[in-house]
Amino acid sequence: MNEEDVTFWKEISHKIIDEVQKTISPMIGMKKSGETVKMGADGTPTKLIDEIAEEKVIEILKSTGRPITIVSEEIGELKIMDKPSEVIFVVDPLDGTFNALKNIPAYGISLAIVDASNKSLEELTLNDIEMGFVKNLANGDLYEAFKGNGAYLNQKKIIPSSEVNLKNSAIGIYIRKAEMELISKLSNIVRRIRLLGSVAIELCYVADGTYDAFLDTRGNLRIIDIAAAKLIIEEAGGKITDENGKKLNNKLNVIERTSVIAGCNFKIHDEILSLGGV
Repeated sequence: MNEEDVTFWKEISHKIIDEVQKTISPMIGMKKSGETVKMGADGTPTKLIDEIAEEKVIEILKSTGRPITIVSEEIGELKIMDKPSEVIFVVDPLDGTFNALKNIPAYGISLAIVDASNKSLEELTLNDIEMGFVKNLANGDLYEAFKGNGAYLNQKKIIPSSEVNLKNSAIGIYIRKAEMELISKLSNIVRRIRLLGSVAIELCYVADGTYDAFLDTRGNLRIIDIAAAKLIIEEAGGKITDENGKKLNNKLNVIERTSVIAGCNFKIHDEILSLGGV
């Protein structure tokens, strides 16, 4: 992707983020926003607020007049224009829907962009992502990453925590249906554990040093939830793998599932991995 294309898609991404935020802002904390309107392509119920957010994403991408394929939680796959796509947008229009419905300030939008000029969607994986954007819509923090050019929070370059001792670390975790033996071990070792309910945002917290690590070992984490944040962590200098320490190289669709262990550095990441039960 050349510099001109990067600039264009960055501007479009910012526009999507701003417009989605404006559109759903009046819906935050409202009972009607949580009405189930259909079953999403990922097999989970779609709430009204999810549908509205996704519709705004589609509207703006259609307005570009350029061929794009969208991979999104509710619609699955949507091709804009009947010609080869220039890019793939992997989108989670609202990550942390429950938080948004309850007005808990940890919910956001995730956008990942892939150059589709040389590979088909079926061939593309998480490792092909070139641009990633995650915004916490509750507090306005915008995380961005550009492959080979670092990661940023509100336009300032970020690096992860330098903590190397797991006993001093603060970690984020997702525990529903998780590997409880590992969780038990960690709770007796680490200094702090947090559970916020927005994977995209919490992974970005590893990138900027808010967390020292984050893990979700259920094996049921959607690729669209982590697509942008994976690049942000890697460009910041952190390490992210599956629960077995293998690189994340999943296909870009709503069916793919994985687990993640993300660390501020190799030592913290590998120490968590070595605890067993994963």
